[in-house]
Amino acid sequence: MKIIVLVKEVPDTYGDRKLDLETGLADRAANDAVPDEIGERALEVALTYADKNADTEIVVMSVGPNTVPGTLRKALAMGAASAVHVMDDALMGADLGLTGEVLAAAIRRTGFDLVLAGNLSTDGSGGVIPSIVAELLGVPAATNLSSVEISEGAVAGVRAVENGSVNVRADLPAVVSITEALPDARFPNFKGIMAAKKKPFETLTANDLGINAEDESKGRSIVVAVSERPARAAGVKIIDEGDAASQLADFLVQNRLV
Repeated sequence: MKIIVLVKEVPDTYGDRKLDLETGLADRAANDAVPDEIGERALEVALTYADKNADTEIVVMSVGPNTVPGTLRKALAMGAASAVHVMDDALMGADLGLTGEVLAAAIRRTGFDLVLAGNLSTDGSGGVIPSIVAELLGVPAATNLSSVEISEGAVAGVRAVENGSVNVRADLPAVVSITEALPDARFPNFKGIMAAKKKPFETLTANDLGINAEDESKGRSIVVAVSERPARAAGVKIIDEGDAASQLADFLVQNRLV
């Protein structure tokens, strides 16, 4: 079985998040870049299956700048067999639609039985990439699973909903996204780190995938304006001198809160 795991490099969750006020894009240079934890959990699902099924091939894939190979090398050290990196300056600031199109094209080119991904990234938090990829590939999407069971010709799992849970099953090929209910990823060991240096690593551009990333006729979304969030202003303090209720009512009315 060939499993493709989508991983992403994101700004460190514990650092400050900033926007570039000129481009409207995340200022990724303002913080350390790290592998997104939810992508590593998805990789752990694939590795756990591979531990019990020797004929499993795991490919890690990502779209991003020239810093992304560090994230992919870590995934190779954890146990993935090969990596695919789509890097193209024309993809800088790509919206979710274009990103999904690029990933789907790269997945189609590589070949797959199963695609595993996190349900949403910690930077953009769009949460739609797995569904977009599945739609473009024309395969079932089993999304937001809190448990995953992979078999020879199908994948199954449980999706938590508001008042309970739903059992989900899809025939392969399919796309699956997981939640943080799945286990933490394993740590790379020294043997894995050394082996990662010799594993296949392919770098592609949008043109390699037959995609014109600069085609404005496809209705890509763009940032038209951005401004820094204003400083927090002091609140209104109401001191009760027998008329606090009246002051509070006036405040609510003035601010159209009632």
